[in-house]
Amino acid sequence: MPDPVFRAFQRSDEAACLAIFDDNCPMFFAPNEREDYLAFIRSAGTGYEVCTEGETTVGAYGIYSQSGQEASLNWILVSPHHQGSGLGSAIMTRAIAAARQHGASAITIAASHKSAPFFARFGANILSELEHGWGPDMHRVDMTLAI
Repeated sequence: MPDPVFRAFQRSDEAACLAIFDDNCPMFFAPNEREDYLAFIRSAGTGYEVCTEGETTVGAYGIYSQSGQEASLNWILVSPHHQGSGLGSAIMTRAIAAARQHGASAITIAASHKSAPFFARFGANILSELEHGWGPDMHRVDMTLAI
């Protein structure tokens, strides 16, 4: 994959982001989460970014300062066609840098049991698990990543 281009989410990105969400259902997101995601991107504000390859949106994520010491990683999505290409790692590198810039020493992540191994590769630790926390057969895994 060529170097990804990141930019701030714009309202015009909504359909592309929803398409990536849909392409990741039900593998990484429970279908009932779609309305939550839509509400999130409609109110995301500064901090949510998309990643493009040419004219195509291939990923998105948000990093938000929660307190002086913590930031949260929200709604990280990668097109299934780009999973395994290094895009997820590029997003994590960018998210960690942004969290540090905000003065955070840790990032909280609300993952699923399916995405938690990805975050664990970066050193994220499990804080708690909730069976069916995101919906049927989609377990919630709360994690923290010291940075």
